[in-house]
Amino acid sequence: MSTAEDVPISSPDDIAREMQELELALLREGIAERTAVRERCARCNRTPLIGERVYRYEHGTLVCELCRSLEHQPPLSAQLVHGPAFGHTIRVIDQRAA
Repeated sequence: MSTAEDVPISSPDDIAREMQELELALLREGIAERTAVRERCARCNRTPLIGERVYRYEHGTLVCELCRSLEHQPPLSAQLVHGPAFGHTIRVIDQRAA
């Protein structure tokens, strides 16, 4: 069983370096998770902005508003890009008598 005496004491420089490494690792992991979830335009590879319309074509191809004019076929569907809080926010409804 280890005691507090068995644990080596790190210098302030070592602790600062380890904290920076941890911060970078967490940042990289978060970016990787977000980019894996995002859909991109099949033509320009751009991530559509929140509030922008995107269009689905055959074979599930997603095209942004800017590239839509380059397509020769009509889209199968159109949808609005929502932000990360979509579906998780609370809408307050005033239920007082008017």
